[in-house]
Amino acid sequence: MQRYFATDKINNKIILSNDDYHHIKKVMRMNNDDKIEVVYDNNLYIANISDIENMDIEVIESVEQIDDKYPKICLIIPALKEQKLDLILQKSTELGVSEIVIAPFSRSMVKYDGRKEKVKLDRWQKICKEASEQSKRVDIPLVRIENNFDFTESMNGLKLICSTVEKDNYIKKILKKNNGYDKLIVAIGPEGGISPEEEDKLEKKGFIKTSLGSQIMRVETVPIFLTSIIRYEYTE
Repeated sequence: MQRYFATDKINNKIILSNDDYHHIKKVMRMNNDDKIEVVYDNNLYIANISDIENMDIEVIESVEQIDDKYPKICLIIPALKEQKLDLILQKSTELGVSEIVIAPFSRSMVKYDGRKEKVKLDRWQKICKEASEQSKRVDIPLVRIENNFDFTESMNGLKLICSTVEKDNYIKKILKKNNGYDKLIVAIGPEGGISPEEEDKLEKKGFIKTSLGSQIMRVETVPIFLTSIIRYEYTE
């Protein structure tokens, strides 16, 4: 059953975006009395399309959700070229990441035009929305851009730096020693790695250097690798 995120719910009537209406009509080619899954305010409903032409959609039942036992995951990543960033957004969403922050790592070769930030953020949120629908989530990760690392000071949780110089403090060891946290914040550097100055700065803000192993992975591979490990470690 196709899933959509509603923009509003008025009594039992569901309101979707124009893009979703187009998808229902022109892509899925649904008809009257077809059923869809709808998420609103983190609640899941089964809804009936009572009038496909006027897009009258009504809730017919509420679906009880079983909460995941995984901690919330926040990824701090560098500015990247479109194709690589799109892949990270999509796969991280599928693997349960709750927040993606794009931070100004000094070795990143990509710089975003501040005048176009809103357009980019809207596009990135749409990628996350579609990935959330596909993977049957009831929430959509938040994507935002930060201009410095001060925002990390107010973040609570287990804070990790994916370091290319750390050799002994493996991610598995850290997760086993610190399994009581309900949120993980993980900083991932650009292709050239996080600079020593940035690693020191993040350490002073409570981040722990961690090794992902002897191989150096591409930046777009690291979030998939990391989130898979975290889900495995927290699976009962």
